[in-house]
Amino acid sequence: MKYSIQGDSMPAVICELEPGEKMITESGSMVWMSPGFGMDTTSGGIGKAFGRIFSGENIFQNIYTAPSNGGMIAFGASFVGSIRAIEITPDRPIITQKRAFLASTSGVELSTFFQKKAATGLFGGEGFIMQKISGNGIAFIEVDGTAIEYDLAASQSLIVSTGNLAMCDASCTIDIQTVKGIKNKLLGGEGFFNTVVKGPGKVTLQTMSIQAFASTVAGYIPSSSN
Repeated sequence: MKYSIQGDSMPAVICELEPGEKMITESGSMVWMSPGFGMDTTSGGIGKAFGRIFSGENIFQNIYTAPSNGGMIAFGASFVGSIRAIEITPDRPIITQKRAFLASTSGVELSTFFQKKAATGLFGGEGFIMQKISGNGIAFIEVDGTAIEYDLAASQSLIVSTGNLAMCDASCTIDIQTVKGIKNKLLGGEGFFNTVVKGPGKVTLQTMSIQAFASTVAGYIPSSSN
C-alpha cells in the first residue's frame, strides 16, 4: 500500500492498494475511490462492538478490498486538524483519544483502553476512556488543531488539559489528576481534572479538541425563546 496525505486544514489520506489488499475504516470515513472495490460492514462481534461504543467509535466498521487490478481509495478527516500515519508493530502499540482512528491496513486492531483510576476517571471526560491501537500495519490517526510532539524520558511527565492528549506510545503511563482547590475547580475554566502523561515514550498533543470547540461555539448561539 502506498499513501499520500493531502490538504491543509481538512486533509484526506489517499491510498493506492495492490490487488486484494484491504483497508479498515470507521463508517462514513471513505470520501472517494476508484471503481471495483468490495465493501464489507462488520461489528467484529459483540465484545468489540461494545468496546467501540465505550471508546467513542461507531459500532460498525467497513472493510474495503481492492479489485483484481488494484485501486485508489481516500479517507477524509472529520474535523479541522491533521492526519498522522503511524507504523504499528507488536512491540509498539499506541494509545489515542476517542474518535481518533480514521483507517488502517488489515493487520491493525482497535480496542478500548481504560485508565487505572476508574473511580476518578469516570468523571474525567475524554481522559478516562481512550483507544488502544495494536497489531501490525499502518494506522491513520486524526489530530485536532495543530499537533505538538514530545519525547518523554522515564523521569519526565506532562500535565495536559483533558481532551488535549491526542495520542502516546503505550509505554507511557496515563493517569487522571484532580485540580486542587474548589475555587480553581469552579472558576478556573479548566474543569475538575487534568490528564497526567509520564514517559518513556512519544506524546502527541493537540491545540484544539472537538469538545472545546463545541463549547466555544455554543456560547455564540442564541438560546431559543418562546
